Amino acid sequence: MSQNVPPFAELLATCRRSAVHLEMRDVYGVDSEVGPFAQWKAGTWTAEADRADRSHWFGIVAEAIGRGVEMRRARIVSEPVTEYIRFEHSGTALNVAAGEQVRWLPRRKASDIALPGNDLWLFDDHLIRFGHFTGDGASAGHELCDDPAVIKLCAAAFESVWERATPHEEFKV
Repeated sequence: MSQNVPPFAELLATCRRSAVHLEMRDVYGVDSEVGPFAQWKAGTWTAEADRADRSHWFGIVAEAIGRGVEMRRARIVSEPVTEYIRFEHSGTALNVAAGEQVRWLPRRKASDIALPGNDLWLFDDHLIRFGHFTGDGASAGHELCDDPAVIKLCAAAFESVWERATPHEEFKV
């Protein structure tokens, strides 16, 4: 495992076939979402403003998809969903519009899936970027892994979740 982790955009830029993201937390408290989440709770959040705030993200997604990279995101969530997950769900149409495929899996349907201990991005089935978080959801850094056994576990976990999960357009919160 490596402690010197390049920025996400750099990792995605080297990706050629697939980038898959497994999210398993019910609450995130990352700095970039504090303002939008507060706006959403206050009823002042708009998709247009969020699109502008995340324009860099949408740009790197569009560039990757334009190169033929398939981007899939699977989210495992508790039900009833948390307020944060309702917020995340409300903005996911923007991810889909950018070209990501997104699915949701209720946690109760994941009980028999061997899952990794942390959220992750898996690039081209050869490099994992684990995301570490504090108990309240703040980012606690990232870690790279290229261990074939760990990659096999994470790829299998993602595919199992993806197979059972509901496409964003059909998932109701």
